[in-house]
Amino acid sequence: MIRTDKSFNDFNWVETEALTDEERTALAEQYGLTEEMITYVTDKDESPHYVYDDDTDNELITLHVPYILDQTKLKYITRPVSFLMHSGNLFTFNESRLEEVNTIFQQVGRDSTTKRADLFILEAMFAMMDSYIPVMRLITRQRNQMDKVLSKNAKNKDLIALSYLRQTLTFFSSAVQLNLDLLNKLGSTHFGKTGDDDRMDGIEDVHIESEQVQRMIEIETQVVERISDTFNSVVNNNLNDIMEILTIWSLTMAVPTILTGFYGMNVHLPFEKWANAWVFIIILSAVFIIWLLMILKFHRRK
Repeated sequence: MIRTDKSFNDFNWVETEALTDEERTALAEQYGLTEEMITYVTDKDESPHYVYDDDTDNELITLHVPYILDQTKLKYITRPVSFLMHSGNLFTFNESRLEEVNTIFQQVGRDSTTKRADLFILEAMFAMMDSYIPVMRLITRQRNQMDKVLSKNAKNKDLIALSYLRQTLTFFSSAVQLNLDLLNKLGSTHFGKTGDDDRMDGIEDVHIESEQVQRMIEIETQVVERISDTFNSVVNNNLNDIMEILTIWSLTMAVPTILTGFYGMNVHLPFEKWANAWVFIIILSAVFIIWLLMILKFHRRK
């Protein structure tokens, strides 16, 4: 989809998302974008970066934002969103149809103070970095609930839910670090060097917000990792208890099996002609079982 109905003081805004082949061709014919450039900005695996072309005076900025896989399970990854300044036009590429990104674009587009393409980009980037915060709050809330469950009864489904949180935090941590690397370098690029105080202030604001988000993710990651280690310890201890019970049970059941096995052989044995020999075998088995349990209990105390 391509929307071209937004014009500002010094630039026209061309908003795109999930481009079809026909729309890619239209961009190339109408605005002079090369196929290589279109392929570059619509790559869903592209990492955050800044590119400046001296020959065409094109500037490209790409950063990563949250992408929902499963809202109920809090499964997220990140996807790129790109800004391209080309021939007096600002192109935005939301190839993954991120609703949060569309909302941000509409809010920034309605801001009457946004008169320049660079300030539009910086304001949108600031809001995109903020888009991590609501997800982090949801993760914190679910983590607190799982922490309460831990003190009662840790189940396999809780471990699975915790693994989803860890996966999401891993994606977020990597994406925010790459975003921060981009912002660390942005001030020394053509985008930063040719800007005025407003542009530099905007870069600094986005950078500060990115650092705050990174700290949130780092803290939450550490807490989730510790809870995960505790969960694993609890599950392992429960498993050890179960295996201990099964081992003791199998040892005790081996005693009557051995004794009755002797009397099942076709050989002469003591008491074989005694009518109440089975009572003796039961009593003897009970004595051996009690003796075995006492030995196991004595060794466990050690």
